[in-house]
Amino acid sequence: MAKLLVSLVVLGAVTRPQAPTRCPGRCICPTPAPNPTLLCAKTGLLFVPPAIDRRTVELRLTDNFIAALRRPDFANMTSLVHLTLSRNAISRVAPGAFGDLCALRALHLDGNRLPALSGAQLRGLASLRRLMLANNQLGRIEAAAFAAFAATVEDLDLSYNNLASVPWEAIGAMASLNTLTLDHNLLERVAPGALARLPKLARLDVTANRLRTVPPPAGPARFALALGGNPLHCNCELLWLRRLEAAGRLETCATPPHLADRLFWAVPEEEFVCRPPSITRARATAGAVLEGQAVSVLCAAAGDPPPALHWLAPDGRPVRNGSRRALRPDGTLELRAAALADHGAFTCVASNAAGEAAAPVALAVLPLPLPAARPPPSPPPPPAAAPSDMAGAAAPERRRIVAAELTASSARIRWPAQRHVPGIRMYQIQYNSSLDDSLVYRMIPSSSKTFVVTDLAAGREYDLCVLAVYEDGATALPAARAVGCVRFATAAGGPRCPAARPHFLGGTIIIVIGGAIAASVLVFILILTVRYKAAGARRHPTAAVASVCSQTNGAHPPGAKHPDEPEAGPPPGAEPPPVPPVLPEAVGAPAVPEAAGAARTPRHRHSFDGARGLFPSHSYPRRARTRLHGSASRLDAAGAPGPRRPAFGSTEWMLESTV
Repeated sequence: MAKLLVSLVVLGAVTRPQAPTRCPGRCICPTPAPNPTLLCAKTGLLFVPPAIDRRTVELRLTDNFIAALRRPDFANMTSLVHLTLSRNAISRVAPGAFGDLCALRALHLDGNRLPALSGAQLRGLASLRRLMLANNQLGRIEAAAFAAFAATVEDLDLSYNNLASVPWEAIGAMASLNTLTLDHNLLERVAPGALARLPKLARLDVTANRLRTVPPPAGPARFALALGGNPLHCNCELLWLRRLEAAGRLETCATPPHLADRLFWAVPEEEFVCRPPSITRARATAGAVLEGQAVSVLCAAAGDPPPALHWLAPDGRPVRNGSRRALRPDGTLELRAAALADHGAFTCVASNAAGEAAAPVALAVLPLPLPAARPPPSPPPPPAAAPSDMAGAAAPERRRIVAAELTASSARIRWPAQRHVPGIRMYQIQYNSSLDDSLVYRMIPSSSKTFVVTDLAAGREYDLCVLAVYEDGATALPAARAVGCVRFATAAGGPRCPAARPHFLGGTIIIVIGGAIAASVLVFILILTVRYKAAGARRHPTAAVASVCSQTNGAHPPGAKHPDEPEAGPPPGAEPPPVPPVLPEAVGAPAVPEAAGAARTPRHRHSFDGARGLFPSHSYPRRARTRLHGSASRLDAAGAPGPRRPAFGSTEWMLESTV
């Protein structure tokens, strides 16, 4: 049951008649739906009202202040048939503003400020029959602007604009065009054949333009033509128009001078004449050019009407614009890079309605000078080499070149002044050896008369030629003339190649620095070794033992002298023995020199009370080290050194006693 109620509600909503749309303010809607008409003329509108019924069939917005047409202004108005926007201030039309007006038949945009028309602005008008664009500021119309309605338009009005040209190709495609209004513009020509493709054209109005002539249609003229206000040139090109019946028309002739200001329709047909062309100038800027140079070929002609100029190439084919050739509107032919195919005569052809004339222009294209072909090199023979490829060059001139100061690697070349060759720019020296096929070139200033060749090999024969490079006055190009050639041989021996030189500075520096570092390390190690040995010698001195007693209960071996016994002096008259110096390492103190002749003190004492030999001691020292007190180094009053007394330390002297 609920589903049935919902279905009835939906069906009622669908079948309910739509409420009529309100008529916009200040507008008149004389015809209600289903085909409403909306009239909004002279209502002061600044833009198209957005509350327009989208089912409107006719919409008139004339005499307002609308400045621009936007894309949404006429959206979804597929039923609109007639749209009038005359006498507004429209200067901008958004692309696709008329895109939804597929049923529109008449569009009036006259009396606005449109500066140009593009294809996107008039897109979508597939059913357009009448297009009014008069009284605008049109200066340019794209060819695609009429593409959407070219097959359907019947009336096209472009009058009172600033058009110097119109897209005649697009207009010629309007097969249904009946009336074409182009008066009061700046047109200077009507494209030939444009009117021949308009089979339904009934009226053409080109009044008040700048036309001097109008091309004839393909067949009998079936349309009415309005030509008043144009500077017509009354010659044979307008004879077809003079033969038409035109009672009461007031067109006049502007030229030629003998027909000026005469009524066009009153001039006899015999006076509509043309003058065949005559060529007044035909020449080339240069009679001869090198291959690849640029040259222009000029041509001028006179005739009535002014003749058209075209060129024929030396092979008889018409010359067209390309990468090497260019045709100017004044008839000048430019050859940007002359080729050997351009050698010959170009023909200038001038033609108009009365005939044609031709004139040849000769042009010589010289091939570029190529180096003389050299014979293929023979395989290198053993030491006895064949003569160089320059050996035969300029043989009569050999004596004019001198090779002096010959060494194993150099030679001085001298040549005389060249007074018979004016304008010398430089000298060129070229040479090679009998074992080398490649030439070596050297460029020498024109002021030089000698040159030293320094890169020669020892023990070889050389062929050398000197050429003078000068500027040719005929072609303004550099040319060369041989001064002479000479053959010479370098001295044998000598190094065949220069001594090797170090070319790698970075590697040399690295080797030097590495060697210095290694030497420094070795010296440092040597110093450390010497200092280490010296320190070791001071740290472990050799013990000096003055006397050692045997461990035999105080007994001495036979022949041994008791330490307390006095020493025997030298025999009378004998020289006293030298006194050995006391080593500092033995006594553990600085050595003190003894005075000459001083009494020697015993080195060891076996008593502790100062008495000698009173109490024999059974104490035996393990090691005896004598120390010299500070007083030991002093001298007594007599100048003799004082007695030395040993100093016993706890760590240096130990006694072992046995009872």
